[in-house]
Amino acid sequence: MRPIVQISLDLTDIDEALATASMAMRAGVDWLEAGTPLILAYGLTGVRELRKAFPNVPIVADLKTMDGGYLEAEMMAKAGATHVVVMARAHEETIKCVVKAGRDFGVKVMGDNLACPDMVEGARRLEELGCDYVIHHIGYDERRGIAARGERMPSPLDQLKEVVRAVNIPVQAVGGLSLEQAIRCPEYGAPLVVLGAPLTIDADAFKTANGQLEDSLRLICEKVHGATITR
Repeated sequence: MRPIVQISLDLTDIDEALATASMAMRAGVDWLEAGTPLILAYGLTGVRELRKAFPNVPIVADLKTMDGGYLEAEMMAKAGATHVVVMARAHEETIKCVVKAGRDFGVKVMGDNLACPDMVEGARRLEELGCDYVIHHIGYDERRGIAARGERMPSPLDQLKEVVRAVNIPVQAVGGLSLEQAIRCPEYGAPLVVLGAPLTIDADAFKTANGQLEDSLRLICEKVHGATITR
């Protein structure tokens, strides 16, 4: 698949999310993500508002599903999501339920390996259970907690090549990437480049980042869309 740029709308205000999404579309972003903070604040309404404003754009609902998989995926699909997220650490039956709902309602399933003891095995498990994509994810709290102790902050790039080699489905790297790291993801074999904190979202306030964000997004999109995916 060609490289894809996705913006994570990890915001708590729907008007700000819609404005940021509009800016991202102008800059060349391909997919919108209703981030977990937005879903917590607005639920299905947040996804419906994004779908209403952007009728033809893929929308990822970052549910981080751990249980009740079929119902959660069904509800988000009917609200307008095209992709839903289930956690690798959920029970096997939950992942299977999300995958079945994906097939029944025409949405793709992204499996997230956040906090797996073995991130590579977690990715393999997600593919084996029928997920369409793998999200290789170093979590917000994990990154910040380790950095606060003065230790090296982990990056999804640390094991990205291993994860990509372990599966046959597309991989996305998530977790505090710098602009330079985000642009390099296709070099690691990961065609889905997600942009969130700190590039587009203030990691402390969960508001749109200050500065020349639209220019930065346009630069990233140009670089990513012109990149060659290496596996």
